[in-house]
Amino acid sequence: METLKLLMPTLEYGDQVMAFKQECLDIGSSMDGCGPLRRSNTAAEWLEDALSDTDPATLREGRVLATNFITVRQSDNTLVGMLQVRHYLNDYLEQFGGHIGYSIRPSERRKGYAKEQLRQALVWCKEELKLDKVLITCLTDNEASRRTILGAGGVYDGTVHEEEQSIDLERYWITL
Repeated sequence: METLKLLMPTLEYGDQVMAFKQECLDIGSSMDGCGPLRRSNTAAEWLEDALSDTDPATLREGRVLATNFITVRQSDNTLVGMLQVRHYLNDYLEQFGGHIGYSIRPSERRKGYAKEQLRQALVWCKEELKLDKVLITCLTDNEASRRTILGAGGVYDGTVHEEEQSIDLERYWITL
C-alpha cells in the first residue's frame, strides 16, 4: 500500500482541492469531511473558511472547533482524500455528524486509503485532543464507509433520521 500522510491544508494543494471537489460533484458524492468545500468557489475561499474553524476567535456561531486535513499520497504528492476532525460535539453533531467526517477522491477509491486515513486521524484524536472515544456516522447505503468504520473498531449505536436532509445515518463509536 502507498504511504499516506495527513497534512494541514495549504494553497500549495489548491488546484488539487478544486479538482477533488469537481470529481465529487461529477458523481454526486456528499463530500463528507471536506468542511466548507461544497460552498466554496475557490481554494483560497475554502482554506480561509476551513481555517476559521481552528481558532475560537474566528469560529462562527453554531460551529465547533475543527481541524481539516488533506490526505496526500507521498509517492507523487497527490491529494487522495480529505478529513475533518471536530474537537467536541454540539447537539447536532452528537446526533448526526460525529467527530470525524472523511472522503476519498472518486478516482482514488477502493485502494484502502479511507482505512489508513481514518487510522491516522484516530491516532491524532487520541494524542492531540486526548479523546477516549469518537463518534462517526455514515449513510445507511454507504457500504464502503461502514466497512471502514467497522474495521477501525466501530461499535454500532443505532440509526437516526436527519429530517432536514431526509437521510438515514448509522452511528458508530470507536474507543481509542
